[in-house]
Amino acid sequence: MKRKLLIGCLVLWSGQIAAAQDSLNVWTLQKCLDHALENNIQLRQSRNDYLSGLEDTEAAKAALLPSLSASTTQGYTNYPSANAVDQNSYTGTYGLNAGISLFEGGKLRTNVKQQNVQNRIDALSVAEAENDIRIAIVEAYMQALYAAEAVDVAIGTANVSRAQRDRAEEMWKTGAIGKVDFAQLESQYASDEYQVVTAQTTLDDYKLQLKQLLELDITDEINLAAPESSEEDVMQMLPAKTSIYATALQAMPEIKRGSLAIEAAELDVKQARAGFYPSVSFSASLGTGHMSGVYSQTGSQVWNRFNENVGLNISIPIFSNRTNRTAVNKARIAVSNSQLEEQNLKKELLRKVESAYLNAVSSQSQYAAAKEKERYAQQSYELTSEQFRVGMKNTVELITAQNEWASAQQEKLQAKYMALLNIELLAIYQGNTNR
Repeated sequence: MKRKLLIGCLVLWSGQIAAAQDSLNVWTLQKCLDHALENNIQLRQSRNDYLSGLEDTEAAKAALLPSLSASTTQGYTNYPSANAVDQNSYTGTYGLNAGISLFEGGKLRTNVKQQNVQNRIDALSVAEAENDIRIAIVEAYMQALYAAEAVDVAIGTANVSRAQRDRAEEMWKTGAIGKVDFAQLESQYASDEYQVVTAQTTLDDYKLQLKQLLELDITDEINLAAPESSEEDVMQMLPAKTSIYATALQAMPEIKRGSLAIEAAELDVKQARAGFYPSVSFSASLGTGHMSGVYSQTGSQVWNRFNENVGLNISIPIFSNRTNRTAVNKARIAVSNSQLEEQNLKKELLRKVESAYLNAVSSQSQYAAAKEKERYAQQSYELTSEQFRVGMKNTVELITAQNEWASAQQEKLQAKYMALLNIELLAIYQGNTNR
């Protein structure tokens, strides 16, 4: 009795563990998005580029400060001549050097501004990469959901074909139908079974694409959460296309990045113009040294050779072989290119928004039509099946009605997930990333 109770507890415990493991492998769309945003390799590289840019900014700020360095040299000299008073000589020098740039046409401060702008551009590039990952995940996830439901439809169709085949076998045995009619229904069942395998292969392929985006290992399993979307979600009212685009212009990071790129290019012009101005720097140093073989002691040598130096360095550009003028002209051309790139980014965003909007509206219309088509196709199949049973319809008519029903189900599924996909894309374009 105790042994049976122990076995029962073990079975229950193992079942709970298996259920827990299955729940861990269930991936909702939000779970996929959260995981990808944290683990995607390209996105992590983009974040590292941003951090590297912050270090460049700190270096640009530090260039405004004075520099300070210390140096020392220790030397040994051999004099092989027999007439040398001292054939070996040891020398040592010591120095402390400082310098600061007083004026350089604004190059250093402009460089700090450029780095700050670049940091903002890099941050927007990270946000842009995050949006790209979101879009890729949403597309792969919706395709996988569609494929999963397509498998269910294929299995349902195969089950109907099997029932028809089994019933036809009984009718053939009783002489109600001929061998040819029975063979046709057997062939249809085999074809529908093949469609199940094909649908499952498609689902596995979409799951693989999703796993790659999630950076999952080959041994990791992924089970999609059952979709919670209702008909209201599919047929929801969409904002006006112009309203969506206006919101997208404010929300999408690539548009802000394009605007900042113009600002960065204008700073490049200012940086290039600084080449026409003189530069002024201040330097100061302390130094001393000693040398063996000299009659004075090392300590007195260090003091006697101690020196202090200050200097003001001025560099005035007179003729630079047109280097500065060329740099300014090319920087101005870069400003024009940045402005054109901003226009191109807005144009590309408009294309994406308009495409997603038209696809969403079209898919909603197709879904409504496909829903009616499926209902009528099902009724037609059921009526044809009954008529076939009493001999009023032939095998070809039965198979045709069944295929039309299966086709209507697939069309409804495709329209449903195309609508949901494009609605999600429109939400991302409007900056709604927490859905």
